[in-house]
Amino acid sequence: MEQLAFASATIVIGIFGCVAWFWGSNWLLDRALPPRGPHAGRNIGRAARVRPWLFLGPAVLILGVYLVWPVFLSIWLSLHDAAGQRFVGFDNWRWLIADGKFRESILNNLMWLLVVPAASTLFGLIAASLTDRLRWGDLAKSLIFMPMAISFIGASVIWKFIYDFRGEGQAQIGLLNAVVEGFGGNPQTWLTLTPWNNLMLMAVLIWIQTGFAMVILSAALRGIPEETIEAAVLDGASPLQIFFKIKVPQIWGTIAVVWTTITILVLKVFDIVLAMTNGQWGTQVLANLMFDWMFRGNDTGRASTVALVIMLLVTPIMIWNIRTARREGM
Repeated sequence: MEQLAFASATIVIGIFGCVAWFWGSNWLLDRALPPRGPHAGRNIGRAARVRPWLFLGPAVLILGVYLVWPVFLSIWLSLHDAAGQRFVGFDNWRWLIADGKFRESILNNLMWLLVVPAASTLFGLIAASLTDRLRWGDLAKSLIFMPMAISFIGASVIWKFIYDFRGEGQAQIGLLNAVVEGFGGNPQTWLTLTPWNNLMLMAVLIWIQTGFAMVILSAALRGIPEETIEAAVLDGASPLQIFFKIKVPQIWGTIAVVWTTITILVLKVFDIVLAMTNGQWGTQVLANLMFDWMFRGNDTGRASTVALVIMLLVTPIMIWNIRTARREGM
């Protein structure tokens, strides 16, 4: 009850705070630069340049505090010991290069990058194309998109039951082992089977992100001019030729944006690995490695070093993604 009251008060204070800032900052600006009198024209011009910053200012300040400052703090901590007090130079970076778990994390993240964005985008494109042809396509889209409404932890719990293994002599409640037993096979501890366990973890994220890719790509497909498709039909093009030679080239930019958006998410994947294997059995990834050193190893230096590696990997892709999205919007 106390948490509900606190959350409600926070929402009310936030809304009234925004209204008060909007009204109060405009009132002060109009008093400082009145739009009347002998200097009305000059004041209006100056106020027009200042006014946007009155609204952007709080957002820029908050982003600076919560995004920019942690980057500099992480750089500082990466050059210090576990307690963040003694300067150690590049010792943490040398440790990182030589650490076996870091190499495992890099290789696993590379596998995730190769499989998850490609599979999610491909399945999303197929789903977008097929559901647009069906009478009940909207229902199908809703079902495919539904996993997006589930948290990563919730999805991990669902799939952990699918992969569940019980000892010999016990009834298998895991769907996959039940199917295996139904065909006369032996149940397996799927999440310990290297390297297949990594693919089983990836299946969870593909299941979630296929709906995202489908929605974006479906909108792009509907934006293709009908004239180009009709011309292709008149020229005798088959449905597959229309799809691969007419539709896909026209939405290639959108496909690239979807692909890179999922790529950024993959580089930061954490919840699924933590909930299902905790990085054991060869499934460690960078974000989970950072969590382990920060909250289990109590080593802010090494954790910050791993965090910087994730940032260095994400930033170029994010910049490219933003530029591509802007070109698509122009």
